[in-house]
Parts: sequence; C-alpha cells; structure tokens
Amino acid sequence: MKARLWRSAVRVGAMAAKEARHIVRDPRTLYMSLGMPVVMLFLFGFGISFDLDRIPIAVVDHDRTAASRALVRGLVASDELAIAADAGGPDAVLTLFRRGRIVGAVVVQEGFERDVLARRRVPVQLLVDGGDPVVANQLLAKADALVRAETRRLAGPELAAQAPPVEVRVWTRYNPASRSALFMVPGLAAYLIAITAVLLTALTIAGEWERGSMEQLFASPIGRLEIVLGKLLPYLVLGILEFQLVVAFGMAAFDLPLRGSGLVLSLLGLTFLVGMLGQGLLVSVLAKNQTVATQAGVMSSLLPSLLLSGMIFPVENMPPPLQALSRIVPARYLVHGLRGVMLKGNGLDVLWPDLLAQVLFAIAVIALATARFQRRLA
Repeated sequence: MKARLWRSAVRVGAMAAKEARHIVRDPRTLYMSLGMPVVMLFLFGFGISFDLDRIPIAVVDHDRTAASRALVRGLVASDELAIAADAGGPDAVLTLFRRGRIVGAVVVQEGFERDVLARRRVPVQLLVDGGDPVVANQLLAKADALVRAETRRLAGPELAAQAPPVEVRVWTRYNPASRSALFMVPGLAAYLIAITAVLLTALTIAGEWERGSMEQLFASPIGRLEIVLGKLLPYLVLGILEFQLVVAFGMAAFDLPLRGSGLVLSLLGLTFLVGMLGQGLLVSVLAKNQTVATQAGVMSSLLPSLLLSGMIFPVENMPPPLQALSRIVPARYLVHGLRGVMLKGNGLDVLWPDLLAQVLFAIAVIALATARFQRRLA
C-alpha cells in the first residue's frame, strides 16, 4: 500500500514538474496570474468608488439676505457640495438639470432670515436629480445634515445650545469613514482571482487535446486522478502567490486593514483556489478545445462572481431563487470571509461555514473533473 502511494506521488510530482516547466516558459501565463490581477485591482479599486466629493448644485436665493447667504456658504464650506451655478429661477434649474451641469438645487424662499430670527419653522427646498440613486441619496443625506446644522447656528446660541429631547448618536463600526474601497476591494480580490484561476487551468487539458500530446499521457501508467492533481498543483502554487500579491497590494494601495488572522485568510484563499482551479480543469476536460474552454471558463466564473457573490449587491436583497443559486458560487463565501477577517477580525469560529462550503465545492469539482476525464481519444 505504501509502495503504491509512493509511486502515485512520484507520478503526480513528475506531471507537476512537467506543467511547471510549461508555466515558466510561457510569459503569458505568468502575466495572467501575477500581473493582470494587480493591474485590474488598481483600475477597479480606484475607478469604482461610491465616495463623492464636490457634488455640483445650483442655488436659487429668493431672500438675498445675510442669513440666506450664510446658509449657502455653510453648504459649501466642507467641500462636499460645490455651487456650479447661481440659478435665477425654476426654469433655469430645469435647464441645468437637463444639461447635466448639476445634480441638485437648493431653493431658499423669501422671508428666510425673518423666520429664522423669529425661530419659526423655515422651509428650504432641495431638488435632486434621481437618475443616479447612489448620488441622489448621498446628496440628500449631506444636504439635509448641512442645512440643519447651519439653520441651528443662524437661529442663535440659545437654540444652538438647547439639547433636543431625544438625541441619536451614530457609531459606525469597521468602516467609520464610509470608504467604499474597504467594501469593494475584498470583493474585487475574490472576483479577479476567480477569473484568473479558472482561465489558468481551463486551457491545460484542452491544450493537450489540441496539441495531440494526450496520446503520450494515455501510453503512460499515470492515472486519471494523478493527471488532474499533477496539472492542478503548479497552478495552485502560482495561485497562492497571486492571492498573497493581490491582498498585499490592496492593503498597500487602498489602506485595507487586516484585523484578523493571516492564517485564516490564507486558509480561505487556499480552499477557494483549489475549487476554482478544479472548475477550470472540469471546463477543459469537457471542452477539449481552448477557444471553447476560454469562453466557458469566463462565463462560468465572471458573471456569477460579479453578480451573485455579494461583491456589489447584497445577497439578502436578491430574489429567493437567486439567493439559492448563489449558494453554489464559491466567490460568495470568499467575499464574506475576506470582509470578515480583514474588516471585522473574525476567526474560524464565525467563518467555518464559508470554509466548509469552499471545501465541499473543491471536492465536488475535482471529483467531476476526474470522472469525466476518459482515457480514450474519441
């Protein structure tokens, strides 16, 4: 039994060494695994951002008093809002909206200063372009807070110092600055690793079929599982380097914290890589053609990892059928695990379901790839 296991290990090692030489001789593979993910993470990380500054607005001041001018100065003092135009009336505001020059407009009614000094209820109208809900919601929140603070200041020190009967204090955990990079980068890391890992192995066995070298493997005593493992191991080592490089780049470029254990992080990445590399091998076994394998690998990894992983859209907000479908998407568990380890400091006591799901997926796809790999040419 020991001798048989030893011979099997030797054959797997020989196959892995052969595949490793192919990797070293092919610069495209090294770029796809080590260069492209970092470049894409840089582009996506800085390009996809929900943090908005200097939102362009217009002001319609019907009061034109010292109080109304102070209100306008208070709105733009923090540089969160910027006055793009001083509209003279509603018609001018609508024109600015249609031309896309502004996102919102603040309308100060006549009698604003009088009502403020008399401590009466003061209406201030805010018009928002709802074409982009993300920008609209941020503008509503920022403008509402700024107007409330400035109105209380204009009303005088007595009202400003008066404590409200109910006071709400907000304490934001894990991302107090509400930086979108802390939310996006872990998801982007899982998304990019999923695509590259599947593509790396999707071309291996399909390439063997196209080059006609599969006959040499059939003539050797190596078994199906040994071929699958031998082709997977070199890419697993390359994938581990890719995972560490992407995480390190994310921490350095986007100030992403690591509040949990690096060992747990590596364990989650390792099981995820085994599953995605196994998925690529399964695609290559079924396709037997590099063009078809590439297309199938991209479609089976890109869209599910982007739309069903919770990277951008919360899984809880999806319809029940899509929530059920997302349970077989490994990127869902890695995204949750990365955010848990890096942002919240979670350990295996919390993340063991994610780890278990990835292990089961890896076993399933490797078993399917082995079962579908037939030692015959037709």
